[in-house]
Amino acid sequence: MRHTDSEDFIKDFIKEDVELQFQYIKASFEDNWDVPEAIMSAIRQVAEIRGISQLAKDSDLNRENLYRVLSGNTFPRIDTFFKVINALGMRVTVETKKGSA
Repeated sequence: MRHTDSEDFIKDFIKEDVELQFQYIKASFEDNWDVPEAIMSAIRQVAEIRGISQLAKDSDLNRENLYRVLSGNTFPRIDTFFKVINALGMRVTVETKKGSA
């Protein structure tokens, strides 16, 4: 997986703070709802900070599959996506958009 300078900066900034990691992924969902590659990039960055091997174990996925899922070249099945989110200690919720009925 190739990293950009901005990705390295973000990872350095959030690596010691789990709450910042959560906020980073949350902001990615909110700002990039129509750009799944950006959302997966944020998840990958947090996964790399926490350790791919540990995340694979916690999500009950093999490391190779997890690397493939996080590569950005493919999108995971919904059950795999939720396993990864859950292993990161997060959950996805649905709510109405502001200004929507």
